[in-house]
Amino acid sequence: MIQNPILPGFNPDPSICRAGDDYFIATSTFEWYPGVQIHRSRDLVNWDLACRPLSRPTQLDMRGNPDSGGIWAPCLSYADGLFWLVYTDVKRLDGNFKDAHNFIVTAPSIVGPWSDPIYVSSHGFDPSLFHDDDGRKWFLVLQWNHISNSVGGHPKHPAFDGILLQEWSEADGLIGTPKKIFSGSPHGLTEGPHLHKRNGWYYITVAEGGTGYEHAVTMARSRTIDGPYELHPDTHLITAKDAPDAPLQRAGHGQIVETPDGQVYHTHLCSRPLPGRFSPMGRETGIQKCEWRDDDWLYMSTGSPVPEVNVPGPGDAVPREPRKIERVFTGSRLPEEFQWLRTPYPQRLFKLTGTSLRLTGRESVGSWYEQSLVARRQEQLAYRVETTLTRFDPATYQQAAGLTTYYNRGKFHFLAVSWNAQLGRCLTLMSCAGDWPDGRLSFPADPVAIADGPIELAVEVRGATQQFFWRQDDASWMPFGPELDASVISDEGGRGEHASFTGAFVGMLAYDITGQGKTADFSKFSYAPEGT
Repeated sequence: MIQNPILPGFNPDPSICRAGDDYFIATSTFEWYPGVQIHRSRDLVNWDLACRPLSRPTQLDMRGNPDSGGIWAPCLSYADGLFWLVYTDVKRLDGNFKDAHNFIVTAPSIVGPWSDPIYVSSHGFDPSLFHDDDGRKWFLVLQWNHISNSVGGHPKHPAFDGILLQEWSEADGLIGTPKKIFSGSPHGLTEGPHLHKRNGWYYITVAEGGTGYEHAVTMARSRTIDGPYELHPDTHLITAKDAPDAPLQRAGHGQIVETPDGQVYHTHLCSRPLPGRFSPMGRETGIQKCEWRDDDWLYMSTGSPVPEVNVPGPGDAVPREPRKIERVFTGSRLPEEFQWLRTPYPQRLFKLTGTSLRLTGRESVGSWYEQSLVARRQEQLAYRVETTLTRFDPATYQQAAGLTTYYNRGKFHFLAVSWNAQLGRCLTLMSCAGDWPDGRLSFPADPVAIADGPIELAVEVRGATQQFFWRQDDASWMPFGPELDASVISDEGGRGEHASFTGAFVGMLAYDITGQGKTADFSKFSYAPEGT
């Protein structure tokens, strides 16, 4: 039995392919580095991180990219003995324009080595690559129309100006001229194209309705690759837009995959919102069982487009239970669940010393260039994190290090060790509770003087609320500050889901805005889902 979401926590825009006995899903990472997450499974039920392929400066540099810019909607495929990964690096989100540059990288194995990128085009975002059975390759991408009333955060249909198709080869690049092959359904906001071929039909699936509560997977087909395409009899293959009480909401944007014995599944993004429609885990990856019917159209096996939490798997595998993960930073590599923001030069932000994870304080919380934040995804609605800050000796209030729940520069809570003129070394709390565009801070608690030496910090998140804790010298845990609004650390918080594309992270953060690079050592970090 498959249990959705199959990739919990921020894992949107799932592209799926099969190579041999393995299935692979690539998901967007936006401004989080390294770029793109690829997971592997043998059974479609349990998934493990296989790689993050965009991991060096020649492949990806996102310094200066805005919040929710960066890597959008990768497409992963396997052909000619290679894995092919197509992706967009979005450099501008606001206003009428989108600066969206599309690239292709390849690798002989999912773990690499991954090539340097080949630039393709900048027509728009959400590209894909289709390998036809005659050996030709076709590049698809949304065409973005800036001459419209659509601006960042408030998408309108005229800007989503249809899906372009153009032949492409590794030797010659784009061949011929692009052709608009599909303008979408009346639902609009057509993006995220994927092609699938079966029984002489070319099937296109696209995401429509925007990545909020009107989201949907729309299907069409044609006898020729360049159209014309006729819409599916039901228009939408997967959507929860008309089922507001369904546990999986915002369903859309995915791809078809077939098992070796001919069973058919379709991935999709989705969210598990809190009451009031706040999605702290962001957009996650789900998968649904489908079937081809006598009319040569694909339908959900349930007969309804509404996605299900529990889905029949292709075999008898059962989902793994969530577990507590405890990390002690005594190794030489960052544990796989952690990422950082934007820069391909992580050595300027952190290093593993053999006894700790040492953050070097750089720019302010929310910097789009160098922010010393090492964090992991929130994967459950309720969890507890504990970390130990073993060494940090600030000399000014412009230096701070501690534990944060973080979405972007406008949505975070930060429990920090800092310095106060009256108290000296102290514990302080700062928040930005969705104040966009100003990013105004609040300070929900008075600072408290603390002794020199190690300090343990913790946070408990319970749905829409969170509470920080601290202790020293193995004393009892003490709450710090009031309960805080955790629902704002979500897609819908602040600016809203049409300009907030990641999800909540929790992790270790340091800054030193004096420019002196004050360091902070963290010795361990644990993440415990409720009940573990």
